[in-house]
Amino acid sequence: MVDEIDSKILTLLQKDGKMTFKEIANELDLTTTPVYERIKKMEKNGVIQSYKAIVDRRKLGLQLLVFCNVSLKEHQASFLENFENDIVNFPEVISCYHIAGMYDYLIQLTVKDMDEYQVFISKKIANINNIAKVQSSFVMTEVKTNQDLPTSVI
Repeated sequence: MVDEIDSKILTLLQKDGKMTFKEIANELDLTTTPVYERIKKMEKNGVIQSYKAIVDRRKLGLQLLVFCNVSLKEHQASFLENFENDIVNFPEVISCYHIAGMYDYLIQLTVKDMDEYQVFISKKIANINNIAKVQSSFVMTEVKTNQDLPTSVI
């Protein structure tokens, strides 16, 4: 569990993962040592999982952002595991969620264009056994794409 100070540290790190311990300490009116110890504890406990750069996909030529709803024919654990083992190996897939409701999985992926998407569906998704249905939605405008978690509600 995190306290109010940890929450403030997390908020700062989510805005700038390159902040130094000293910069965080100055921002929170603390000394460097407790900030260092708190961050190391949150890393050890898995609260902070990693530090990454956020890359603009469009600058890499990945213009098309797609959400695919996938239904499977069979739902035994082995079929779910096989699907998941296949889907995580596709570099186009940004995220994949096993969901409840009308579909079994929600996949977010990005590709260069519609031609590349068609190849992804016909050459990769179509080769996964046990898929019953794929329904895709194409993003027209990204209204909010925030990776930061709301630490202020902790």
